[in-house]
Amino acid sequence: MITIKNLSASVEGTRLLNNISMELESGRILGIIGPSGNGKTTILMCLCGLLPFESGSITIDGQTLLAKESKTISETLWAFRKKSGIVFQHLHLFPHLTVLSNIIEAPIQVSRKTRTEAEREAMLLLEKLGIDQYRNKFPEELSGGEQQRVAILRALAMNPRVLMLDEPTSALDPIRSGDVRQLLQEFAAEGHTVVIVSHSVRFLKGFVDHLAFMGKSELIEINTTKELLEHPKDERTREYLRFSELS
Repeated sequence: MITIKNLSASVEGTRLLNNISMELESGRILGIIGPSGNGKTTILMCLCGLLPFESGSITIDGQTLLAKESKTISETLWAFRKKSGIVFQHLHLFPHLTVLSNIIEAPIQVSRKTRTEAEREAMLLLEKLGIDQYRNKFPEELSGGEQQRVAILRALAMNPRVLMLDEPTSALDPIRSGDVRQLLQEFAAEGHTVVIVSHSVRFLKGFVDHLAFMGKSELIEINTTKELLEHPKDERTREYLRFSELS
């Protein structure tokens, strides 16, 4: 479960998040939509403990991070970070490692799994997204869509309680987007929580359990996907959805 209470964050005097509060149960998928520059990615950065915040708190699976604890490297911060995994829009794959090595690096170094165990689990993930034949290739040898799938699998390999993705299908064709959607649904069905930032309302529709709409660094509204898309309460949400391709 994720609980966010009164979360505010700024960088160099610019307010990025303003008093955000929300709660999401385990096993659920949340989509976050809204115009660019309104705090969507910032929420992900705070949720995974990579961006300090000014006030409020975040609780993931019983582990709480307070604002003052988010600003100092400590055992509390490291324990909080281990609860989550994130796939950035810029994928940050290790260019000197093969696909397989990219996926098994963290399970071996952080989770202390044996190489045999890590490789076995990685191959199962690669097979699910149909890229097991690329296991010995380097990132520069892959297409953008293939790299994106590797980055998603690298995050999943750590089996985080919460998985966060920033525009996870930006380089994927409709078929591969469907594969990723199915994989994330299976992951959530195992009791994990998934948070997805996306400009593609079409991708999120009929897939995520809840939608949150962000505007001017504030949470404008959050509801079930069906209710938010069919009966948005705020005019800013209605205007945004009018310009989104929903079919």
